[in-house]
Amino acid sequence: MTEVTLAYLEAGDTSAPAMVLLHGLGDDSSDWGDVLADFAADFHVYALDLRGHGRSSRPGRYSFELMRADVAEFLAMMGVERCILVGHSMGGAVAILLAQTAPELLTHLILEDVTAPAPGTVNRPPLDPPNTPTPFDFAAVNAIRAQLTDPDPSWWDNMKTVTVPTLIIGGGESSTFPQQLLTETVRRMPHADLITIDAGHHVHQARPAEFVSAVEAFLRLEK
Repeated sequence: MTEVTLAYLEAGDTSAPAMVLLHGLGDDSSDWGDVLADFAADFHVYALDLRGHGRSSRPGRYSFELMRADVAEFLAMMGVERCILVGHSMGGAVAILLAQTAPELLTHLILEDVTAPAPGTVNRPPLDPPNTPTPFDFAAVNAIRAQLTDPDPSWWDNMKTVTVPTLIIGGGESSTFPQQLLTETVRRMPHADLITIDAGHHVHQARPAEFVSAVEAFLRLEK
């Protein structure tokens, strides 16, 4: 088994509740720069570089399941027994799989413009590698695109088993992500809320103050 090292940013009081941020495909921990300080005022925040991204290892093997295992191992190594898990896009799908298989690790789940990959909903054919180097391992792109096109059906089916309090923040009509899937997700889940901030797919970057406000309001309500 290839050893994978995850890089991360850390901020906030170490005695505060833990919050873990998972970025989208092609991004890294710096993607959360517009909201990190706000969250760190109340939480002990870890922003991870998922495998193949940022300063983390590039093992050449990529999948939602492998990333889920990486995050679980990270939490164990850091001694984080439970956390607020926040995921955008690819990172949100990773967060969902962790919520499905190890719900005891989460106090709350926050998904930004994403739900579990569902069969027959998207078609992401492979892309040709770019001519110039990318700041991440491009092999991750087509591996993830393949899983989005042909996902494990249990991921979508098991959304109904996720009982951890969940907030889904949709990007609205300007998002490239099908918003009707978010509405259907909330109908399936026993304890989920959906709000829409019409900011496109990267809500936390386009409207950071509103994103933070929505997350904090949800967490206060669910205390």
